[in-house]
Amino acid sequence: MISDVTRQIGAVQRVTSSREYDGKPARVVRATQTYDSAIEDVWDACTNPERIPRWFLPISGDLRVGGRYQLEGNAGGEVLSCEPPRWLAATWEFGGGMSWVELNLAETTDGGTTFTLEHIAPDDDPERWEQYGPGAVGVGWDLTLMGLSAHLATGASNDPAATMAWTVSEEAREFMTRSSELWADASIAAGEDEATARAAQKRTTDFYTAPPATGE
Repeated sequence: MISDVTRQIGAVQRVTSSREYDGKPARVVRATQTYDSAIEDVWDACTNPERIPRWFLPISGDLRVGGRYQLEGNAGGEVLSCEPPRWLAATWEFGGGMSWVELNLAETTDGGTTFTLEHIAPDDDPERWEQYGPGAVGVGWDLTLMGLSAHLATGASNDPAATMAWTVSEEAREFMTRSSELWADASIAAGEDEATARAAQKRTTDFYTAPPATGE
């Protein structure tokens, strides 16, 4: 199974950048992966409310432009634009803050699909970026893309109990540690100071791999 984790980690291209969004400076975390599945299948997996829980999280709300959605135990927001089967944009509202996610799908020449997700956050808290870097959201998206990969390859549905057990396994720790390292690499490639990026990498890795709290 470790080989599957290694393969998935290597299948994702990670890029970080800075740009203006809605007229204000923003940080961008971008993850790209190519799947063998047809674009219609990938689009359906990402937008069908009956299918999303099979690889991600239960979702509720109105998944139309202008409607609001809520991922169980996670972010909610508003659907901003939708151009099936290629483009989706939404706000990402979590913990009192708001950022944005954009999904772009493109057909490959052999009938597969290149999936590109951008998570765009306002650059209004430089100390937080310096503290955790792109891995703060990047590791979570790596885990999400792994779930999508397994679903597209097998058609299987997520088993919440099995997923919970996996998250505290040594394999999961290896996955999240390597993901955090690669997001730091992407940050350095984008111009971040290496010492700063590696310090943020360690804090992010510690956050994701910390043993679960136990009650007395």
